[in-house]
Amino acid sequence: MVNQSQISLPHCLLCLLIALQVIPAAKAQPPGVAAEAHGVRNDLPRPYFTQRNWGQLPSNTSSWGAVTAVEPSPDGKFIYVVHRCFENSCEDRLEDPILKFDYAGNLLMSFGAGLFLWPHGATVDYEGNLWVTDARGNESMGHQVFKFSSEGEILMTLGLPGQGGGGPERLHWPNDVVVDPDDGDIFVADSHRGGYNNRIVHFDREGNYLKEFGEKGAAPGQLSEPHSIAMDSAGRLFIGDRENNRIQIMTQDGKVLDEWRHFGRPSGLYITPDDTLYVADSESGPDTGAGELTGIMKGIRIGSAIDGQISSFIEDMEPLRDDHSGAEGVGVDHQGNVYGAVVRRRMLERHVRYP
Repeated sequence: MVNQSQISLPHCLLCLLIALQVIPAAKAQPPGVAAEAHGVRNDLPRPYFTQRNWGQLPSNTSSWGAVTAVEPSPDGKFIYVVHRCFENSCEDRLEDPILKFDYAGNLLMSFGAGLFLWPHGATVDYEGNLWVTDARGNESMGHQVFKFSSEGEILMTLGLPGQGGGGPERLHWPNDVVVDPDDGDIFVADSHRGGYNNRIVHFDREGNYLKEFGEKGAAPGQLSEPHSIAMDSAGRLFIGDRENNRIQIMTQDGKVLDEWRHFGRPSGLYITPDDTLYVADSESGPDTGAGELTGIMKGIRIGSAIDGQISSFIEDMEPLRDDHSGAEGVGVDHQGNVYGAVVRRRMLERHVRYP
């Protein structure tokens, strides 16, 4: 079991220092970085401390692969973590990419070995089933979305194994998936950077294709790497339009309702039942040629899915690093702890609010 109290200072000492204002809860912005750039603030309160490498790994897994998704079950009992087996790929690996934990970080089970090349996004639906996307493909596997029972049984697949493409039957490097709790309809964000499609694909609860919307571009309703998708309590779709540095809010028919740029460059989205929005920004900072926002700190921004007001920030370990870093996936458990799925550094972070 990895030490769950692995933080930079003892918890009680941190609390004392904050109370004495020796360490402010909201750190000052770095020199030379504007308080607000591209509509994104760097001076937000920081009310969480961080535990790294939370959770017990399987006996045949010596270290985390790239961690891509963290999803709690709706009953508040389990947490699913998706990682890429070894370093950054599951191709030809024997490890299970899906790990199921209790809230103490004890490993309950693992599954999914041999099914994925590059597991990416995930969601847990209202019935407790886990959905995971495979955002790569070869001649025989990939380009799919898998639906699992809570015990790891495959219940449904979307897309054709190894056959990337468009249209009603094929997907190409699907990024993420969300399920409507009212009618069970399924929405898949398709594709990853450089992929064949830039669209949202709508299926019914049985996996039958209904429609799609979106195309490559930067205008309202167009998409460029829809990296994450989430749904609020009103059934609106929040799409992390990453290369366009925005969240687009749409109806389930694809009508654009709004776009928000002040949450940064969205890699991961998570919305709790009370419509609190968590946005993981793993790519802002110096422009590496992918159109990143400059002068903006990497981390997780927390606000309201109703009005877009941002209340707090979880700063990344390397917030202004030149290349990409930090959490791409984000999840929140029933105790309010925030989990960051870190790809480049290959770790799972757990952020706990100061008492």
